[in-house]
Parts: sequence; C-alpha cells; structure tokens
Amino acid sequence: MIKFLQIVSVMIGLSVVTVMVALIVILNGHMHFLTLVYTVPVCLFVLFVGGIFNWIHTKKKRRWLMSVLGVAIVIALITPIQHYYKLSIPTVDAATAMYPLYAAFVEATYPKGDYQPYNSRVQVSRTPEAYQSLIAGDVDLIFVAAPSVSQEWQAEKEGLTFDMTPIGREAFVFFVHHKNNVDNVTLEQVKKIYAGDITNWRDVGGEDEAIRAFQRLADSGSQTALEKLMGNMPIMKAPSENIASGMGGIIHEVSQYRNYKNAMGYTFRYYSTEMVQNKKIKLLSIDGVAPTKENIRNGTYPLVSEFYAVTAGTENENVQKLIDWIRTDEGQGLVEKVGYVPVENY
Repeated sequence: MIKFLQIVSVMIGLSVVTVMVALIVILNGHMHFLTLVYTVPVCLFVLFVGGIFNWIHTKKKRRWLMSVLGVAIVIALITPIQHYYKLSIPTVDAATAMYPLYAAFVEATYPKGDYQPYNSRVQVSRTPEAYQSLIAGDVDLIFVAAPSVSQEWQAEKEGLTFDMTPIGREAFVFFVHHKNNVDNVTLEQVKKIYAGDITNWRDVGGEDEAIRAFQRLADSGSQTALEKLMGNMPIMKAPSENIASGMGGIIHEVSQYRNYKNAMGYTFRYYSTEMVQNKKIKLLSIDGVAPTKENIRNGTYPLVSEFYAVTAGTENENVQKLIDWIRTDEGQGLVEKVGYVPVENY
C-alpha cells in the first residue's frame, strides 16, 4: 500500500511539474521542446517504479533499462536539434534578378531540402521587400543591388548599418522596342531623357516620335540605379501609367506593339537577356559600347555596378562563412557559371 501511495504521489508531482514546464515552453514559443518535456518525466517515473519494486537490481537489467530510456531521450531530442540546426542556416532573401545566383549558392552549400521561394529559409522577393525583411530582422542576409537613400535612412532609424560585401558585377542597361531604329545613345543623352530635357527620338538619331520613358517604383534596385546615375540632375516626374511595378512589368510595357515607336525602359543585363528573354526589346549601347559580359569584365561599358551580399547585424555565425565562401574562387566561379560577372578576375 505504501509503495502504491509513493507511486501515486510521484506521478502527481511529476505531472504537475510537467504541465507547468510545458506551459512555460508553449508561452515562450519553444514548441520544439515539448516532446522532450514529456519524455523526461516519463523516464524518471519509470526509473522510480523500477527502483521501488527492485526490478533493476542487476547490472544487466539496469543497462537494458538505461539503454531504452536513453534511446527515448535521444528521439525526443531530434526535434529541438533539427530546430536549432535550421536556425544556424542563414535565412536569405534576394531581389528578383538575383534569384538564379543565390539559388545556385543554396544548391551548392545548403542541406538538401525543399526550399519554397516564398515561405522558407530561402526566399525571393523584390528589392524593397528584401531590404524591409533585413531591417525587420526577418532574414539574416539578402542579395541585392546597393540600397537607396531611403533604405539607408530606414536602417539608421532602427539603429542598423548595412554591411555590404560585393559578390559580382552587373550592367545597368536601357532598352527599347526592337523596331526602334536607335541602337546607341550617349550617357549624357540618357540623363537628359530622364530629366525631361530630351523628349523626342529625333534628338538622338531616331524618328520624329515622343519618347515615352518608363520608370520603376521608388526603392527598387533599378530605380535606385537610375537615381545614382542621374546624380544631382533631377529625374522628371513620370505619369502613373509610365511607372511599372516590377522588372518584368517594365520590359512588358516597352515590348508591347502599341509602344514600339517611342517606349524606353531600364533594367539589369542578366535579368533581360537570361531570365526574361523577351525578343521584342533590344539593349542600347551607351557611348558606342554594348552591355556584354566581356565589356562588363573589361570595364569599357560605362554603367557597371556591383551587387552585394548585405547584412545588418545578424548574430548567425554561419552568415559570414557563407559570404566568405562566395568570395572564394569556387564561389566566384559559380557566379561566372550562372551567367553573371565575378567581382574580380580569378
């Protein structure tokens, strides 16, 4: 009778403690520990019952029981171990134009798995959303073009500083419909077009048609690139119908048949030539130099900029390891293989 009361008392005590610990774990969002929270008291209870009834009085029985309980604890530890292992993997986001590149990085370095592009540790979004996620602390690392003044200000407001590591080079390009007879413009002409000083194609060697110069939304990678190109020269205010919401959108608008006489837009070389591959547009040469990989590499194309791996104070030690690898010959070789231009010749 005494042993029965002892067993009941221990069971009640362990149950109360287990419920309290489980509530604390749940309230703190550590659901991955629940299996362990339930398994440990069960093991303790089994040990207590075995001891009180003298079921484990021999070394062989003790070893057998401890082995079984050890296996149970190890199984219970699988979920928290998996959880913290996943946390050690950098959570990355990237601009649309960077998707093939960072997908290749993930394939080369991450554990095999199904990384959904919009709901996993590897995400794809537009440049503004990628910077917002980084500033909010939702991701550890993003692959993007340089931030806009507004994005730098948002980070500073949160007490953050962008740590930017160049990982490749890309050409900022301007394009027109393939039926437009203009193949080349000067850098100065581009600036005057987007300042609103040149408004007709005949002023740059084309037909007598008004130039419809499309723009992107503020804080997008390509709009930021345009702003940096323009420097102190103000960009003309574009009508809402001349503002495309995405990189694919601006290419679609310029390539439409109804726009072929007068539309102009801008993007990045890889996105237009490798990802979209819209045959109804053509990239313009700038100052007589075409935006080819060779001209990006040798520095003759005038609108070349670096793209970056950007962090903002992450505590994940594996993030820097990933960035360091990207800068190695192997990582830069992958940049080349995917179709971008490495930071340096290697």
